[in-house]
Amino acid sequence: MTRSRLRKMKRTEAASRTRKFLRTAPMVSAISALLAGSPGAFAQDAPESGVLESVIVTAQKRQENLQEVPLSIQALGTAKLDELHIQSFDDYVKFLPSVSFTTLGPGFGVAYMRGVASGENNNHSGPQPTVGMYLDEQPITTIQGSLDVHLYDMARVEALAGPQGTLYGASSMAGTIRLITNKPNPDAYDGGYNIEANSVGHGGTGYVAEGFVNIPITESAAIRLVGWYEKDGGYIDNVRGERTYPTSGGCITNGDTTPTCSIASPARVKDDYNDVETFGGRAALKIDLNDSWSITPSVMAQDAKSNGSFAYDPAVGDLKISHYYPERTSDRWLQAALTLEGKIGNLDLVYAGAYLKRDDVVNSDYSDYSFFYDRLAYDAGYDAYWTDNAGNPLADPSQYIHGTDTYRRFSHELRVSSAQDKRTRFVAGLFYQKQKHGIFQDYHINGLNDGTAVTGWPDTLWLTQQQREDEDYAFFGEVSFDITQSLTLTGGLRTFKAKNSLKGFFGFSEGYSTNFGEFLCFSQVSFRGSPCTNLDAKVDESGTVPKVNLTWRIDDQRMVYATYSEGFRPGGINRNGTVPPYESDRLKNYELGWKTTWADNRLRFNGAVFQEDWDKIQFSFLPPSGAGLTVIRNAGAARIRGIEADLAFAATRSLTIGGGMSLLDAELTEDYLPSPGDPPAARKGDRLPVTPKFKANITARYEFNVGAYDAHVQGATVYQGTSFSDLLAADREVLGEQGSYSITDLSAGFKKDQYSVELFLNNAFDKRAQIFTFAQCATDVCGVNPYIVTNRPRTFGVKFGQEF
Repeated sequence: MTRSRLRKMKRTEAASRTRKFLRTAPMVSAISALLAGSPGAFAQDAPESGVLESVIVTAQKRQENLQEVPLSIQALGTAKLDELHIQSFDDYVKFLPSVSFTTLGPGFGVAYMRGVASGENNNHSGPQPTVGMYLDEQPITTIQGSLDVHLYDMARVEALAGPQGTLYGASSMAGTIRLITNKPNPDAYDGGYNIEANSVGHGGTGYVAEGFVNIPITESAAIRLVGWYEKDGGYIDNVRGERTYPTSGGCITNGDTTPTCSIASPARVKDDYNDVETFGGRAALKIDLNDSWSITPSVMAQDAKSNGSFAYDPAVGDLKISHYYPERTSDRWLQAALTLEGKIGNLDLVYAGAYLKRDDVVNSDYSDYSFFYDRLAYDAGYDAYWTDNAGNPLADPSQYIHGTDTYRRFSHELRVSSAQDKRTRFVAGLFYQKQKHGIFQDYHINGLNDGTAVTGWPDTLWLTQQQREDEDYAFFGEVSFDITQSLTLTGGLRTFKAKNSLKGFFGFSEGYSTNFGEFLCFSQVSFRGSPCTNLDAKVDESGTVPKVNLTWRIDDQRMVYATYSEGFRPGGINRNGTVPPYESDRLKNYELGWKTTWADNRLRFNGAVFQEDWDKIQFSFLPPSGAGLTVIRNAGAARIRGIEADLAFAATRSLTIGGGMSLLDAELTEDYLPSPGDPPAARKGDRLPVTPKFKANITARYEFNVGAYDAHVQGATVYQGTSFSDLLAADREVLGEQGSYSITDLSAGFKKDQYSVELFLNNAFDKRAQIFTFAQCATDVCGVNPYIVTNRPRTFGVKFGQEF
C-alpha cells in the first residue's frame, strides 16, 4: 500500500474517532511526559492505579524510549512545559537538577552542568560556553549566552548531562541542552491558542498571546505556523539617588535637582524599571518527497526588548537601584534551517543545515566605574582622570556604554546510521560550523577632552571594534555491538579541528594610556572606523575525544550502564597582546547510571553517580586594581563527584508525584595561579562557583472531575543550596556567599472539551533567589557596590486556552 493511501486512511479514521470521542466522553487529562522531577501521564485504559507514559527522546540522533538510552537525560515534554508555565530559559533551567546558570537578564543567561563552572567573566572575547545549546538539530550557542527562545508549541526540552563531545562537539564539554519543536504533520489539521494575564508582586502587569496552527496542504505535505507576543511587567525600581564626584565636586541625581545637587542625569526615577516586550514566530514546512525521503525547511525569529536592570542594589533596598544613564537591550535573532531525511539502501541519511543571525544592542549605565576610580584618584592625591578641553575636571564624568554584538553562524551536519535492529549498528557523520562575531563597545563620557578621547570618536574613552571568528570541523561516529541479548558495548570518537581568530582595535587613545589602545597599533589601517589596528591573531588546534559505554539490560524494565567519556572546549586569543593564547581544556567523565521502572510501570527511578576530572581550566577574569582588560588563562584543575537522580510515581490514577535532585562535591585539585610565580588566587580544596552542592525539585499533580469538567491542582517546589558567584578568594571575600532558596509554584484549573482555564501563583511565598552577584569593575575597586540578580517576585496569573 502506498504512503499516500495510508495517510488518507489514517486521516479518515482519526477524524471519525475524534467526532465519536467528543460526543461520548470528556477530555482525558494529563498527557504529559516525564521530566526529571516531573510526574508522567496516565494511560487511558488504566483502572484505579495510574501508569507512566513512555518518553521519546532523540539524544543519540535517533528516536528512542528514554528508558532505553544509556545517558543521564532529563526531559520536559509539551504537556509538562505547559503545566509548569515554562516560557523562557530561566523557567526551564530551574527544573533541571543537573543545570545551574548565571544571568544578567533576558538573552544573557549562561547554563552550566554538573558543576563545571569557574565563575568566569563572560567577556565577548573570552572562552566558549561549556554547555552546548541546540534548537532542533542546529547549534545556537553564542559567547553571550543561549538564545532565550519563547517556549510554545515545543515537543520537549532535553538536558544531556556529562560530556557530549562525541555526537555534539566543542561547546558540549559539560553537557547539552536541546530545544525540540513540534513538526508539521500532514495527517491532521490541528491548532490552538492561549491568552494570559498576570500581575507581578511589587511590580507591573503582563500578558501573553500565543497560538499555532498545523495545516495539511496535500497528503504528503503540511505547514506549521506559530506566533507569540509577551509583555513582562517590571519589578525593579530605579529610585532617586545622588552621587558627588570628589575631584570636581559635581553632584548628579536621577531625580529632581536641588541647590546642592544640580546635575540631572539622563535616566530618571521610574518604578517597574525592567519591563520586557517579546514577539516572534516560527514557520515550518514538511514535504514527503516519496516513501523514503522528506524535507523540512523552517524559519524562526524573535525580537525581545528589555528596559532597565535585572539586578538590585542591596544598599539601596529590596528590588531597588539608583542608576543615572539609560539601560536598554534589544535582542533580535533569526534562524533558517533545513533538514533532509531519507534512506539509501538500509542506511538512514540526515542532513541538517542552518543559518543563525543574531543582533544585540545594549545600553548600560557604567557610572560605578567612574565614581570609584575618581574617588581612588582623589584619595591618592592624583589629578582628575577625566577633564574637559580647558583642563577642568568634568563635573559629571559618568560613563555609559553603547554596545552591539552581531553573530552570523553557518552550520552543516551530514550523518548516516545503520538499522537499529541489527546486532552491530553505527552512526557516523561530518560536521562544520563557522561563526562570525562583530564586537562593538563604546565607553562614553559626555564632554571628554579631545586629547583623551579615542581619535575620531568624540567623548569615547574606550573603543572596542573587533571581528571574532570561530570555525570547527569534525568527524564523529559511534558503533554499538550486542555482546549478548542483554549486554551491549558502544565505542565512539570525535576527531576535530578548531580555529579561532580575533582582529581589530581595542583600548584608549595614545594621549590617555600606553598600556592599551592606539599606542599599541602596528597598522594604521582603520578597522571599521577605529583609528588603527592593534590586534590580529589566530590559533588552531586539533584532537580526538573518545567515549566507551557498556550497557546491561537486566530485563525489559531495568538496565545499568557504565560510561567513560571526554569533552573539550577550544582555546582562543587573548586580546591583551602581552598575554599568550589560551589552550583547550578537557573534561574526563567516569559514570555509572541506571534506568529502572517498577510496580507495573507506576514507578520510574533513574540516576547516575559520576566523577569528572577537569584539566587546564579556562578562566577569564579582570586583574586587580583595574588593569582594565579581561585575561584568559589555563590554570589549575578540578574534580567533581556527584549523584543525580529523578523519580516519578503514579500513586493513583489521579495523583502523580515526581522529583529530581543533584548532589555535588566540586573542588579545585590544584592551586589556581593567575600567572606563574603569583600567589594562589584560589587554593586546592576550594569549592567551584555557581553550582550549589544540592539542588532538588518536587512536583505533585492531582486530577479529578467536577461535574462535566476535568479539574486539577498542582504544586511544584525547587530548592537550591548556597553557592559562590566567583572562583577567586578575593572576590568571594567581597561579594560573599549566595544564600540558599526555595521557590514554590501553585496552580489550579479545569478543562471541558477543547477549552481550558488555569489560575497560577508562581513564587507563591515571594522568595528572593540570589542567582548572580557581581560588581561593575574589579572587586577591589567596585566591590563595595555589589549587585544581585534575583528571580521574579510573586506572580499571579490566569490563562485561557483553546485547542481545535
